[in-house]
Amino acid sequence: MFYWSLAMEYIKNYAKTKLTYRADFWVELLSDLLFQGINLIFILIVFQHTPSLGGWSEAEVIFVYGYFMVPAGLFGAFFNIWNFSERYIVKGEMDRVLTRPAYNLYQVLLENLDPPSLFGSLVGLIIMVISWGDLGLAFNLMDVLMMAVFTVGSVLIYAGLFTSLTAISFYSDAPTGILPLMYNISNYGRYPVNIYNKIIRFLLTWLLPFAFVGVIPASYFLDKDHEGLSSLALLTPVVGAVVLAIGLTIWNHGVKRYRGAGS
Repeated sequence: MFYWSLAMEYIKNYAKTKLTYRADFWVELLSDLLFQGINLIFILIVFQHTPSLGGWSEAEVIFVYGYFMVPAGLFGAFFNIWNFSERYIVKGEMDRVLTRPAYNLYQVLLENLDPPSLFGSLVGLIIMVISWGDLGLAFNLMDVLMMAVFTVGSVLIYAGLFTSLTAISFYSDAPTGILPLMYNISNYGRYPVNIYNKIIRFLLTWLLPFAFVGVIPASYFLDKDHEGLSSLALLTPVVGAVVLAIGLTIWNHGVKRYRGAGS
């Protein structure tokens, strides 16, 4: 209850801030949607030049992209820690966080909430629904349950990987530039992994498992068993739990090494 009430207070403060600066809210929302729209247009342009991509039709790739947007939006809303190094390490705000009783990472996440990113998840669901009809896929209540399970697993993968990378700030004196690079790599998960060579395919599946935040769980609903993808989809929550555990371990160890801001 303590953590729940704390979250509610942070959300109230966020709402008050955005009501004061409403233009910033709408600009942020529109820029987010514009970015997602450009990515979708890129996919449509690609299929103007080819009937399929690695054996995947246009509607199937758009469906995968729709799924990819759902966990990506949730992650962006609740794990918006891109500026952690500059704000909390360089400027010393981590000292303030560590003097409070709540778990430090939880505080950092609440201080950086970005609810407009949830609109990306909503758009992703709409794209999935439209593509579902275009593909003539059967629908049952189990699909809703599996969608929820896969989405949670995908968000955990995002959270674990980016928490690990953010924690590098505890081990380095200078801000790291690896987060933007990793974000760009994560975008490869929205495309069928079989279009890449074996090394990249292995990287995106088992080392940096971004395929589990897009094409692999989406293939379950498409019943697309290219190289066992739909079977691997059931591992999504397991991979998510493992990656998150690794991320939290690296974070907690980094916090123990933290010695405060310098003068």
